[in-house]
Amino acid sequence: MNPDALRGAVDLSSLVRAAQQPPAQQASAGAAGPAPATGTGTSAVVRDVGDAEFGEVVELSRSVPVIVEFYAAGIAPALPGIVSSYGGRLVLATVDGNSSPQVAQAFQVQQVPAVVALVGGRPVNLFVGMPAEAEVRQVLDQVLELAAQNGVTGTVSADTPEEGEEEPAEQPLPPLHQEAFDAISRGDLEAAATAYRTAIAQSPADGDAVAGLAQVSLLQRLEGREASEIRDAAAAAPDDLDAQLAVADLDLSGGHVEDAFARLLTLFPGLDADGKAVVRTRLLDYFEIVGAEDERTITARRAFTNLLY
Repeated sequence: MNPDALRGAVDLSSLVRAAQQPPAQQASAGAAGPAPATGTGTSAVVRDVGDAEFGEVVELSRSVPVIVEFYAAGIAPALPGIVSSYGGRLVLATVDGNSSPQVAQAFQVQQVPAVVALVGGRPVNLFVGMPAEAEVRQVLDQVLELAAQNGVTGTVSADTPEEGEEEPAEQPLPPLHQEAFDAISRGDLEAAATAYRTAIAQSPADGDAVAGLAQVSLLQRLEGREASEIRDAAAAAPDDLDAQLAVADLDLSGGHVEDAFARLLTLFPGLDADGKAVVRTRLLDYFEIVGAEDERTITARRAFTNLLY
């Protein structure tokens, strides 16, 4: 990496302005609240953030390089342990792409996991998917070199437990969930899907496995495809169900949840029985990915029910 990598980056000023607004203004601007933590916790080195807090992360990157990892339901963050091992020379901000659409859109995130760096308030794309740990560390070392070239050499103090106080032990994942997580980390989506299917077969009420399988299936459908190709195909063939489903997948993976729901709900009434069955299945997958308690899911589910009766 070299300093030129910071040129032509996307403009994050709107996120900074949003973070500086009073709480009432943030709410009126439609900013989402903090994304729910998914096993990352919050510390000086690793923090889970959403739209409302992301401006603070941009500002922090002016003194210490920040790694931003986008995740979603069923795809837990993979970098907390690795970034923590750098002793405060790097900070990790984990972002739920579905719950933080403004941040996801600013970085043009099309699928998760996706990882970028912020150096001096400017973004640098790192990778989509999760490479092996050795490759991740090589990239993070390059980020530190780039940060040094741009005068961003600060550190944060890694949180340590008080004297005599033990850190709470992290709860291990169930074996099949861990198997799926490890497969996702090495980019083997088929193995992850198999692990989740096995977990569901053993325990049909395992909601986390159902959501994980839905998320992995979405990533499989988008794997190797270009966003521009998907959108061009959908625009050229508005009556092509497969093309519309693909662009809905793209919208959901990039955090445009309402757009994905609206596209499928608009398609549904004009389809034949087979097409309606396909869209129904896809919508149910989306509800699992976004979460049953999410207001966007509740609204879309209500609209879908109205279409059925």
